Amino acid sequence: MEQNGEMSKATLRRLPSYLRYLYSLGRQNVLTVSSTTIANGLGLNPVQVRKDIALVSSVAGKPKTGYVTKELIADLESFLGYHNTRDAVLVGAGGLGRAILGYDGFRNYGLNIMAAFDVNENVIGTEVNGKPVYAMDKLESVVKRFKIRIGIICVPSISAQSIADKMVEAGIKAIWCFAPVHLNLSPDIAVKGEDLAASLALLSMQLENRD
Repeated sequence: MEQNGEMSKATLRRLPSYLRYLYSLGRQNVLTVSSTTIANGLGLNPVQVRKDIALVSSVAGKPKTGYVTKELIADLESFLGYHNTRDAVLVGAGGLGRAILGYDGFRNYGLNIMAAFDVNENVIGTEVNGKPVYAMDKLESVVKRFKIRIGIICVPSISAQSIADKMVEAGIKAIWCFAPVHLNLSPDIAVKGEDLAASLALLSMQLENRD
């Protein structure tokens, strides 16, 4: 799974799932949990779960009782940086952008969207879930003033590259892009793309295969 002491991307993708599952157990006042229980709850292999946890947690699972839920949650939160809320800005306060601005759950995972930006005069000057929407010409000043490093793109594909360029010029170092397009940026800029159409196509294919 891991080579040269580096954690695989597959493991990094699984860790937030472990944490969400543990949160649900915590709400049910489940004090201890085994790797087998986690694996069964998420449809994973118990051996894989134990290996993943060993990479990020100092908590040792005990025979029969497993891990102390609260301690395992703390270790995962610490490793994933969820205690260190990261400020972000969002460009594109349309349907998808407004939905993201309206989701308070991001705070549980260390993301705080401070403001949104748009070119639509009808939304500029308004607020979405308490987040102000500014004109695009304010982007650089807000990013520099608050030392923001994360940008979220929720604009059509045709505009995504120019928005990404503006973000980088303003000082953004990581971009979460919801436009189905490849961004040509410097290798030192972290980019995560979310192609909703591709995900739907994959889901449809999986459904057809099951049928």
